[in-house]
Amino acid sequence: MSGFGIFDLKARDYDRWYDRHRITYLNELKLVRSFGCAKALEIGVGTGRFAADTGVVVGVDPSLSMLRMASSRVQVIRALGERLPFRDGCFDCAYLIVTLCFVADPRRVLGEASRVADRVIACIVPRNSSWGRHYEKLKLRGHPIYSAARFYTVEELVEMASGLGLRLTRIYGTLTYAPSELERPEEPRPIRIEEASEYGFIGMEFRGSGNS
Repeated sequence: MSGFGIFDLKARDYDRWYDRHRITYLNELKLVRSFGCAKALEIGVGTGRFAADTGVVVGVDPSLSMLRMASSRVQVIRALGERLPFRDGCFDCAYLIVTLCFVADPRRVLGEASRVADRVIACIVPRNSSWGRHYEKLKLRGHPIYSAARFYTVEELVEMASGLGLRLTRIYGTLTYAPSELERPEEPRPIRIEEASEYGFIGMEFRGSGNS
């Protein structure tokens, strides 16, 4: 994964974001839960904030500092998303929750996720959304975490997945408010690809050609 060393240094600062922005975090969590995974792997588990109550049985991450914090919330293994230590098809789904923007080879991570799971749930901050533009500005200012990120549009991710033989089966969105606006509770909603830039947090379900 690209730039994961910064997460060893900034793990606590990263985790505090969820307390400072609790309403936004809960909106995102509701979206993740809406995919209904019974036995899930989380790739890039971070501090484990999304792992509880979302069906995650194990989380992987290269950052030791992140894993130490996550271990109180979920079983963890230190590993790279590009080389997962699991056999084929052993999970119901694999979560990639704001992970692909931090990995060196997102296509390979997607491929590994689809190898070990029947479904891949990729959650992103669309680059062309108000949230994506906000984080891009922080990146340009040298933000210690987001300077290592590369954000994608929904269309780019769908194209990447399609090249691996994965098809989009569901897409949900939340965070219709901008980062500068007051946080408010929202329910995730099914959306069309062309609407994705109106939402700050998007979840997409991909399946391989052999999965119904």
